[in-house]
Amino acid sequence: MDERYLEMAEAVQAERLQHAIDNRVVYQGESATECESCGGEIPEARRRAVPGCQMCVHCQGYMEGRR
Repeated sequence: MDERYLEMAEAVQAERLQHAIDNRVVYQGESATECESCGGEIPEARRRAVPGCQMCVHCQGYMEGRR
């Protein structure tokens, strides 16, 4: 593999990590019972594990992967 591609991949990875850190959401307050994205039910176990969550696991994962 060309060393330039490896350097570019590392730079992109570092940029994405920094973006995720800069834009992290700190959840506070009461969790929603329905996902704000898809409208599906958010299980009680998730609401207890992630106080203030507003999305189901699937939608939250999708949104974090997109960032």
